[in-house]
Amino acid sequence: MTPLVSGLVSIFLGLAGGVAVGGGVIALFIVLDVIPRLAQVTKTYKKVHWYEGAMVCGSFIGTVGDFWNWHISGPWIGSGIVGLLNGIFVGMLAAALTEVLNVLPILAKRLRMQRYLLGLLLAMVCGKVAGSFFEWFIYRS
Repeated sequence: MTPLVSGLVSIFLGLAGGVAVGGGVIALFIVLDVIPRLAQVTKTYKKVHWYEGAMVCGSFIGTVGDFWNWHISGPWIGSGIVGLLNGIFVGMLAAALTEVLNVLPILAKRLRMQRYLLGLLLAMVCGKVAGSFFEWFIYRS
C-alpha cells in the first residue's frame, strides 16, 4: 500500500471512529435527557442551547488539542481553576444523570434515608470535589 493510500485510509478510519463514538455519546445524552434535566435542576432552562453549544465546542476543542498535543503553560492556580470548572461540569452532569435515572430517590427509599437525602447528595458532591482536587494537585504533581 502506498503512503498516500495508507494516509487516506487512516484519515477515513479516524473520522469514522470519531463520528461513531461522538454519535454514541450524543445519543446517550439525548435518550437520557441529560442536558434538559441539567437545565431543569439548575433552573436555567432558557439557556439549554448554551449547554449544548458548550458540549459541542468543548468536545471539538478537546479533540483538536489532543490531536495536536497542545500544552498550555501557566501558573498553578490556572490549572486549579480549570480543574474546578471541569469538576463542576462533571459533577453536575453526573447529578443530572442520577436524577434522570432516579438512583438517589430509590436508594434513599430502600435504605429508609429520605430525611437524609440532602446530606447524601452533599456527601457525594464533596467526595467528587475532593477527588478532583486530589487528581489535579496530588496525583498530577
